[in-house]
Amino acid sequence: MTSETKLTVRYQETDQMGIVHHSVYPIWFECGRTDLIKHAGLAYSHLENLGIGLPLIGMECKFLYPAHYEDEILVKSGVINLTPVRITFCYEIFKKGYTKAIVSGQTEHVWANDKLKPVNMKKYRPDIYKLMETYFVEDVNHEEK
Repeated sequence: MTSETKLTVRYQETDQMGIVHHSVYPIWFECGRTDLIKHAGLAYSHLENLGIGLPLIGMECKFLYPAHYEDEILVKSGVINLTPVRITFCYEIFKKGYTKAIVSGQTEHVWANDKLKPVNMKKYRPDIYKLMETYFVEDVNHEEK
């Protein structure tokens, strides 16, 4: 399962050179990740209300082409790894009119309780883990083939 999130570059997201500042892309990754989880049937706020967090433990980002003020952006998000303890999301960011991604990346998160202690989701919230498996494990296995 993948999701697509549409955004428009705002003026405050650009730097003095008129291009999107590198610090903005992780925010766009978060927008895509939030939409992806919502498409799986959960909202981030619902996870938090259940005492589940997804703190970031690692991020990779490759900048290929610049984006500019008022460019229309598409963030494609998916999952490349899901375990009871961690989940890794992948992202491709496209600019309208481009067939190749302008930025690609991934973020790795640990499943955690409301005290930010890592948990095994199969034991901590098996219902939530099963839902995530249903939506994401087939995609992960399909991409490996």
